[in-house]
Amino acid sequence: MKTILITGSTSGIGFETAKALAKQGNSIFVVGRDKNKVNSTIDSLKQFFPQGNHLGFVANLSSHTQVRNLAKEVKGKCSQLDVLVNNAGAYYTNQQFSEDKIEMTWATNHLTYMLLVHELMDLLKAAPKARIVLVASHSHYNGKMNFDDISLSKNWSGYKAYEQSKLGNVLFMMELAERLKGTTITVNALHPGVVKTDIAIKNGAWYARLFWGLVKNVVAISIEQGAATSIYLASSPEVEGESGKYWDKCKHKWQSKFSQTPGLKEQCWAFSCQQLGLPDNWT
Repeated sequence: MKTILITGSTSGIGFETAKALAKQGNSIFVVGRDKNKVNSTIDSLKQFFPQGNHLGFVANLSSHTQVRNLAKEVKGKCSQLDVLVNNAGAYYTNQQFSEDKIEMTWATNHLTYMLLVHELMDLLKAAPKARIVLVASHSHYNGKMNFDDISLSKNWSGYKAYEQSKLGNVLFMMELAERLKGTTITVNALHPGVVKTDIAIKNGAWYARLFWGLVKNVVAISIEQGAATSIYLASSPEVEGESGKYWDKCKHKWQSKFSQTPGLKEQCWAFSCQQLGLPDNWT
């Protein structure tokens, strides 16, 4: 039985991932923003695997303080973490800022991934063969890094902010994999597909909700299909030891050419560490 923590696991592909991994005989740590939804998810998981030590945690992951408090709670509940699935993400039509005064898309989609890995690294190191799974997106292929204006305040676009944050996921994966060489911890990123979730509806303007409603009904794949690669990377023996790769439909796919620009992943790492107040050699 493995202990698996999944962020954003009360709905969408996060819940589908949690359900599938519970059915495999694992204990699932559920992370969500709504206490009632977290409790409901735990009840559901107990039906799939009653013997599991399923636990729920409530946190707003855009907040550095709440991410750190979440990690402290998790450390109080287990001695090792076998799999960390960073799944939670958001899309914002209008520019918003977190309590740490960081643009919300970048804060939620990228910095949360990095900070949570940092805070839980000791638990991951304690596991025999830990896996870190980052839910990124094919949107990173169009992403550019604007380190001089990471908030895109001079030229705001919700979708550009999303693309940038997903590029951040891929760059983080690439650099983290380099730094974890020689350990038993692997890290991989993935594209879930265009999935029938509410990601563009929750924080979107009316036109974004209308457009995404059309996408969901016409071209989007099912939530079950969207969770398949997350489940695969979290549990399949086929990818044991595989690290530093980007995946789509359970197959390795090359990340964007731009993401492989010499020095870019190192620059993104250092920039992100500075925002989070972390030393850049923390691994």
